[in-house]
Amino acid sequence: MSETRDTRLPFSLEPVLVGLLFGSIGLFGVIYGIGEWAPELASRHGAGIDAMMTYLMVTTGAMFLIGHLAMALFIWQGSRRTRISHRLASPRFEKRLSIALGVLMAVVAEGGVVAIGLPVWNEYFMAEAPPDAVTVEVVGQQFFWNVRYPGADGEFGATDIQLMDDVVNPIGLDRSDPAAVDDIVWLNEIYVPVNRPVRVVLRSKDMIHSFFLPHLRVKQDVIPGMVPELVFVPTREGTFELACAELCGLGHYRMQGFFHVVSDAEFTSQLERLASEQ
Repeated sequence: MSETRDTRLPFSLEPVLVGLLFGSIGLFGVIYGIGEWAPELASRHGAGIDAMMTYLMVTTGAMFLIGHLAMALFIWQGSRRTRISHRLASPRFEKRLSIALGVLMAVVAEGGVVAIGLPVWNEYFMAEAPPDAVTVEVVGQQFFWNVRYPGADGEFGATDIQLMDDVVNPIGLDRSDPAAVDDIVWLNEIYVPVNRPVRVVLRSKDMIHSFFLPHLRVKQDVIPGMVPELVFVPTREGTFELACAELCGLGHYRMQGFFHVVSDAEFTSQLERLASEQ
């Protein structure tokens, strides 16, 4: 009678610990990412941006977790083998499977983002400002936000680079232009009414800045020679930080403004106050 040889390897703690390490990385990574990172929402289009980010975090988080748990399982199973096993699939099948899984992950992660994000993109960048929109021009410079309202006539006056003076005329407003007489120019303070469309016209005097309102999910680079426009609707009253999200020089840290969302009555009152101080 022949004796059956036991070919099983003795128990080893090392592969178990390595497998637990990979599994723990996946689990704790997902738990850590579940936290609320964005500040409280204060704009209409921001709900779509939050939905897009939530979808992206959920899908990529699920794939991250599945990948690490699969790695942990393979490590544990592989540690129990007594010899190198035969290939379970042909090289051609492995290549096709890798390509298919890569395409699937791209479609799931990016396809959903595109589907959710396109309506937000159209509202944020492509929409025409309605007639009742409040128009504000914001000119970035090191290290301030110059703010201009068109005044009662609803038209911005002409500007001239030759008239620019950082102390008395930072945007080069030509006061000889009839449309410029009632223009309101201010610094680092923007007032807009709540639940009303806001059209922001962006310019830069010197270098690339980035107009960033985290609570309103608004962010747009401001590039010299270009005049991008944004249209959005604030939905919550309050004072929100306006930051420059582009490293624009040694004083970048102090390029801070304030975006005030107020009632219609207070908005009118603030514009009258600013006009009286011109």
